[in-house]
Amino acid sequence: MTDPKIIVALDFPQARSALDMAARLDPRLCRVKVGKELFTAAGPALVETLVARGFGVFLDLKFHDIPNTVASACMAAARLGVWMMNVHASGGRTMMQAAREALARATMPPKLIAVTVLTSMTQSDLADIGMQGRPDEAVLRLAQLAQAAGLDGVVCSAQEARVLRGACGTGFSLVTPGIRLADAAEDDQKRIMTPRAAVEAGSDYLVIGRPITQAVDPIAILQRIQREIAD
Repeated sequence: MTDPKIIVALDFPQARSALDMAARLDPRLCRVKVGKELFTAAGPALVETLVARGFGVFLDLKFHDIPNTVASACMAAARLGVWMMNVHASGGRTMMQAAREALARATMPPKLIAVTVLTSMTQSDLADIGMQGRPDEAVLRLAQLAQAAGLDGVVCSAQEARVLRGACGTGFSLVTPGIRLADAAEDDQKRIMTPRAAVEAGSDYLVIGRPITQAVDPIAILQRIQREIAD
């Protein structure tokens, strides 16, 4: 069974655009991510459709609530057949453990990862919300907390991947957004890296949106990235 390393972000405002893009992709080459906007607009039915088409779905809803509520939400997501979902590590150890224990009861438990520090956030952004230190220090602290709570990995910037791989070891998945091709614009991401550099730094899965979804030939871009990271 293949384990595609590229996760295409289906950041669309409604189901039709997302499904049209999925029709131009190949589930043997990539997985797909469904985030808050698309899930709010299209609901669980869209996720089930993507799963039925053979895609591994990363449900990117970043659950953050009291432990029982998050555990129940994770179970509901697992019933949709998703491959991976996430919670906010800042929700704390008890919340993450509750989510992990709930998913252990699922027939096919999805991967459960935690969001550490959003890749759009700078040091001044962290200071505004009362978090001291540099972004990479906060990422390391939250990643180690997620690992201690039994989670499968974290979302992190590729710029922190090398440190996290050293601190958390192998077998702990590092999922990296903010991936851009060398000739692509930065858009709203601040801590970005190319696919090859991210894999070399220790990233396991690369979340890539506009460089693929806005391409004339998305499959060609997928194949180009596959070759780059294979090298």
